[in-house]
Amino acid sequence: MKKLHKLIILSYLRPFIATFFIVSFILLMLFLFKYVDELVGKGLEWHTIAELLMYAAASNVPLALPLAILLSSIMTFGNLGEQYELVAIKASGVSLTRAMMPLVVVMIFMSIAAFYFSNIVMPKSFLKMASLLYDVREKKAAFAIPEGVFYNDLDGFSIRVDKKDDDGQTLHGIMIYDHSQGMGNTNVILAKQGKMYKSDDNHYLIFNLSDGVRYEEMRGAGNLGDRQRHVRVRFSQFEQKFDMSGFNLSRTKEELFKDQYQMLNVKQLLVKEDSLKKVETSKTSMLQSYLQSTFLFYRKSGDFKRTKPYTLKLRTKDDVLNVVPADKRLMITEDALSSIRNVKSYLSTAVEEKKSTDDLLRRHLVEFHRKFTLSFACMVLFFIGAPMGAIVRKGGLGMPFLISIIFFLIFHIFSITGEKFAKQGSLEPYQGMWLASVVLVPLGLFLTYKAASDSALFDADKYKRFFNTILPQKEKSKFK
Repeated sequence: MKKLHKLIILSYLRPFIATFFIVSFILLMLFLFKYVDELVGKGLEWHTIAELLMYAAASNVPLALPLAILLSSIMTFGNLGEQYELVAIKASGVSLTRAMMPLVVVMIFMSIAAFYFSNIVMPKSFLKMASLLYDVREKKAAFAIPEGVFYNDLDGFSIRVDKKDDDGQTLHGIMIYDHSQGMGNTNVILAKQGKMYKSDDNHYLIFNLSDGVRYEEMRGAGNLGDRQRHVRVRFSQFEQKFDMSGFNLSRTKEELFKDQYQMLNVKQLLVKEDSLKKVETSKTSMLQSYLQSTFLFYRKSGDFKRTKPYTLKLRTKDDVLNVVPADKRLMITEDALSSIRNVKSYLSTAVEEKKSTDDLLRRHLVEFHRKFTLSFACMVLFFIGAPMGAIVRKGGLGMPFLISIIFFLIFHIFSITGEKFAKQGSLEPYQGMWLASVVLVPLGLFLTYKAASDSALFDADKYKRFFNTILPQKEKSKFK
């Protein structure tokens, strides 16, 4: 490897690694802001939150990687231009396109890695994140009994405590409603004080109550009524257990989510696409056979007589009824109306099923093309960022960051717009998913040409001279 190639590659990798982690961190904070209400107050272990953040960081790579490539490309060639290293490279006989070649090779390897990531890593990350996020959402908030209000998060019980001591275990003025039998408020426990603690395996919450009374309403003799007997039991010590399994994070089987289109790789998406097309073809065939056997001219004793198309054109409504025997006309008319109603209902259901199948098929095709658009976007944004940095000749983070945000917004807007149109059916899936790349490829070629030809694309004096040549003499003074 030449020293020049090594210089350019190292000059690129340093800002790329920094910007990639910065962008990933920002996107991860946005993820936390979105789901903070579902994470806070549930007593989650730190490793559970770390695992969820790791999967979320992997799912943010399709946004972080293109932006990092664009920003680092502008920064690299902007620094080389600002420090006149790019001028020295060109003066030694090396053109800009040749200077870009080592980074083009790096981009090829990075595009291959991006495809591997989007095809292998991301489906697994989406699967594990969806499963874990579902379990976190279903998990109850951390156990904490407040003072003076009823606490209802324990299944089958309502608990009210007048006061808690500073140790968090000693309780005063305890009232417990037992609804576990599904009979309403038929079982009530009152106690002046008690101790609260968890079992050794953390599966149960134990209340050791003292100086209290238990009221229970029971069925009478012969089951004549639900509340014929009233039982009151006083106690000096009483132990009540509560099941706390609902407060533990139970992991759902990942197999429940694995058929989602986001959790499939390219091979699985092709298999799913083929199966959906077969299902749609089968339903269309069933619909045709149903309609073919329903639209008949005359039905008698199970024998069906089809009407020839040319005879229908020659007959009026009255002629059709006249060929039917008089004693059969009412039956035939009611039978026809019933058939039409059945066909209408069947067609409405078939239309909705076809819409649902088409929508699911489009989503699978969108996800299929997404596997490839990420890799291609890396190349396109590099060929926008590198020549743009060579043109503006500004290093650092200020100007490159502003320019990269503008171009990335253009890329992202076209990406989400094309994806939305593809999912709605306004565009074909391949058209919607490749829309951003098709729009930006000519821009990348144009900027590469301008940078290679040393064009002063952002030279204000050049534009002043241009307007001075085309405007009348009296207007020239405005541009001096």
